[in-house]
Amino acid sequence: MSRRFQVTFDAHDPGALSTFWRDVLGYVHPGPPGVELPEGADPMAAWDEFLAKLGVPEEERNTRSALEDPDGRGPRVFFQQVPEGKVAKNRVHLDVRTAPGLEGEERMAALEAECARVVALGGKRLRRFEPAPPMSDGWIVMADPEGNEFCLD
Repeated sequence: MSRRFQVTFDAHDPGALSTFWRDVLGYVHPGPPGVELPEGADPMAAWDEFLAKLGVPEEERNTRSALEDPDGRGPRVFFQQVPEGKVAKNRVHLDVRTAPGLEGEERMAALEAECARVVALGGKRLRRFEPAPPMSDGWIVMADPEGNEFCLD
């Protein structure tokens, strides 16, 4: 039997990092439990109001954040605040599938377009790996605003 899972990021600023990944992945911030959000409402503002009503001090309201796939297919992504910064290369990383089924120059052009979009969101381009058939179709290594590596694949 398979298991559902979530991906958890340690973060300095969970709210900001979750917003970056929301925009990269096309995910959404869920609203607080039991709160019905009107169309177009800001879930982050709703969380701030929800936590204030619970008496959570303002300085503790950005200690965690979460994202969900609006289609319900992908894993939940959770961000938890930690005091230390990132100090080494990730041992696990995300491959963001942005050019499935594409090959050669068409694939690399699609990856470059996505790379430009992600850089505009606050990501950093680290390096490009050219296609090397039959074992590799090529990819671009990126880093999120807190330095976590991921690939555009």
